[in-house]
Amino acid sequence: MERLFILNYLKELSSIMNEKKDYLIELDSVVGDGDLGLTMSDGFKSAYEAIKISKEKDLGRLLFAAGKAMSSAVPSTMGTLMASGFMQAGKAFKGKETMEFEEITELLRSYAEGIMNRGKAKPGEKTFIDGLLPAIYKMDEALAKGLNERQVMEAGMNGAIEGYNSTATMLAVHGRAATRGEASKKLKDPGAAVAVLMLQALEKSVLIK
Repeated sequence: MERLFILNYLKELSSIMNEKKDYLIELDSVVGDGDLGLTMSDGFKSAYEAIKISKEKDLGRLLFAAGKAMSSAVPSTMGTLMASGFMQAGKAFKGKETMEFEEITELLRSYAEGIMNRGKAKPGEKTFIDGLLPAIYKMDEALAKGLNERQVMEAGMNGAIEGYNSTATMLAVHGRAATRGEASKKLKDPGAAVAVLMLQALEKSVLIK
């Protein structure tokens, strides 16, 4: 997996966030400002546009450049967090021109670390992290069992969906949703829905042959 994989992934992210823009706006209008769809659509588009014609072979530099572009394009709280994920992933893969499929969980894990470091969110606090971390855990398990790429990606998707659904039982700690107090427990987190979309894009990118 070389630079083309990163380019394909960013392209798929841009595409799916644009396709699901209204869906994210609807989800976010219940618990937030209602701008999540626009932020994700504009942000991931800018990330892809920044690297799509780049000749850079260093995967870390590509990811970091995508993050910097996203940070500039959508300097909102969520936009900054997503951009931080790319920049942390860029640091993790700096100097690498290729990555093995087994390193895909490291890509996601470093992305999650970037967000947690910047936003100070922890698992169980009803955020994007609660959609992404379960996906990583499921993929780790599938890789440990020696399952193939399709099965690993299916496991990741299942983990993300389960994580998103589980946010309906969590008390919101961050953002506008936190002002609802106990009432926030009934609602699923829009950020975790973004994690599901990111896994969908990743699955499509991985399985492109």
